[in-house]
Amino acid sequence: MTEVGQELVLELTHRYAAPREDVFDAWINPSVLRRWWAAQSTWETPVADVDPTEGGRYRLSMRTDTGDVHTVGGTFTEFRPPERLSYTWAWEEGPDGVVTTGAETLVIVDFLEDGDGTLVRLTHSGFASDEIRDLHGHGWDAVMANLNRQVFRS
Repeated sequence: MTEVGQELVLELTHRYAAPREDVFDAWINPSVLRRWWAAQSTWETPVADVDPTEGGRYRLSMRTDTGDVHTVGGTFTEFRPPERLSYTWAWEEGPDGVVTTGAETLVIVDFLEDGDGTLVRLTHSGFASDEIRDLHGHGWDAVMANLNRQVFRS
């Protein structure tokens, strides 16, 4: 997690033992997203609406064990299969009760060939505070690990 100029930026990488096309598809295919888009393996993904085109919109929800639902949505600003996704990000209701509605940030996901697997490099920028950035960091770590558990089993 870094600060670039005045901008707070979150940077994460995660390696998957799968071809880059499969990992890219997992990020845009609604039926695959429903299997892994959650910060805990016991949570569900009740909504995975995705129009995977530049200018297309998406909306994703996570339902916790207690029934709370956290929903995020935005617009794809760049769509280059299987290399890069870029999209705006705004919570309808923020994690841990932090209300961030209207606080739009930007997510860039690069899918890099890495031997027999794929390295995902995620950059999330535009946070209003260190606290919000750090909450997203914990969430992204958990979601990216869940992708491994639920889809690629490594």
